[in-house]
Amino acid sequence: MTVRKAEEREQLRREVGRLRREVRADARFGEIVVGSPAMRAVLQVAAKVAEHDSPVLITGASGTGKELIARMLHRESPRAGAPFIPVNCGGVPEQILESEFFGFMKGAFTGADRNKEGLFEAANHGTLFLDEVGELPGSLQVKLLRALQEGEVRRLGATETTRVSVRIISATNKDLEAAVEDGAFRKDLYYRLAVVPIHLPQLCSRTEEIPQLVHHLLEKHSARMGISIEVIDPEAVAVLLSYLWPGNVRELENVLERALVLTEGPRVGLADLPEAGATTCARGRDDRRRHGRSVGQTAGREA
Repeated sequence: MTVRKAEEREQLRREVGRLRREVRADARFGEIVVGSPAMRAVLQVAAKVAEHDSPVLITGASGTGKELIARMLHRESPRAGAPFIPVNCGGVPEQILESEFFGFMKGAFTGADRNKEGLFEAANHGTLFLDEVGELPGSLQVKLLRALQEGEVRRLGATETTRVSVRIISATNKDLEAAVEDGAFRKDLYYRLAVVPIHLPQLCSRTEEIPQLVHHLLEKHSARMGISIEVIDPEAVAVLLSYLWPGNVRELENVLERALVLTEGPRVGLADLPEAGATTCARGRDDRRRHGRSVGQTAGREA
């Protein structure tokens, strides 16, 4: 009896340890679902580089979760208590990009009626996330490189520079190496940004994560929308598994949110899935174009 109780205590100790590790992992990875060897490899690299200030370049197709990884890197870094400032480099008009990044002084140009700090100053001691960094025009690439090299910025209209301590994380869905070869992106800036490259695989190459993603996304959006539906029929999951998801996790999230809005039953079923056009997707290093079936067409055959 004494030995048996000792064994039970040891089993309980191991179980508590396992649950604690899972809780820490959930808190650490946030909304990132890790259920494939490819994503586990990504998170291993991210966990190692998070504690250092080395610039990180996150690449991958649109919708694969590049900003989620960037936020995790910040959250796990010594800079976690300071600001995380994201900026979409393709969403800011070129005419005001410089003033957005570096700020301006009152009177620097027409309409500058006050002093304004730029993104570098706003992110001081924290992280500046340059999303779609491949969209930066050449003129700003030069100024960005100088700011990274010198660790200081100068507002438009100012005569003195300001020291800043900013960790840079960049992301792009473009092939920046090809852009460098074409002369569209500066080689020296590329090497400055891509000290640690992290590539996110497309959803169609990690389909084993889809059931976990479906559960997570249904739970997330049903709570947000006040809908008590967190269950999906196995037939519907089978259809989701057969689709190639050119829009990756973002497209899957949109499909599930739409299904939550349209469903009239207590669970998401096959009939709640929208039609989706045929698409193609590269698996791993295979460059062959593969033709996918629409969600609706697949439903008819798999049901």
